[in-house]
Amino acid sequence: MPDKHLSTQFDSELNGVSSRVMELGGLVESQIRSAIYAFTQFNAEAADEVFEIEERVNRMEIDIDRELSSIIARRQPTARDLRLLIAISKTTANLERVGDETTRIARMVRNIVDKSGAGRTLPSSELRVAADLASALLRKALDAFARLDTAAAVAILKEDDAIDREFDGFVRKLITYMMEDPRTISASLDLLFLAKAIERIGDHAKNIGELIIYVVKGADVRHSSMEDIESAVR
Repeated sequence: MPDKHLSTQFDSELNGVSSRVMELGGLVESQIRSAIYAFTQFNAEAADEVFEIEERVNRMEIDIDRELSSIIARRQPTARDLRLLIAISKTTANLERVGDETTRIARMVRNIVDKSGAGRTLPSSELRVAADLASALLRKALDAFARLDTAAAVAILKEDDAIDREFDGFVRKLITYMMEDPRTISASLDLLFLAKAIERIGDHAKNIGELIIYVVKGADVRHSSMEDIESAVR
């Protein structure tokens, strides 16, 4: 009976820290929305909102890490429970890094606005598509993590390729603009860094997908081929 009581307490602690991660994910999603709005509207006020949210994201990351350390020290979990706590820690780190990428986007928007909107005349439709894809992919990753859904995790890994293709296409277009008109180089570089930040958001969503497979299957699928990943999930 005492063992059952301790197990119930542990489950409650796991649920509590998992809920905190989902809360952090929601905060980071709102940060992405503000960053995308700042970019699509070249809105400096929305960019400032991103910086304000970043402070809250950083505080939450520290709080979750402290809670995880306490649980591990007190419960000394093994097997899947330990994998879950490790995955939660890494997911938290990935979400915080997504927050870092959104602040880079906001910073680039401020640069463009401060330069009297020089970047507005450059092609950006692909970049807006990529931003929406990255935001949606992170949302799917968080939903899959909440359910520990490996099938959804595999789909997320495949979808990240679409963001990479958008990024590559955008880079080629920017290079063409810079070659044709050197006056666009400075603004193009701003957009290039912005594009890279968006691509990195997709990478972090992909990382969360890989963590789901690690928790459920005990397999580390980082740097693995899609064929090997699908084999590990089956």
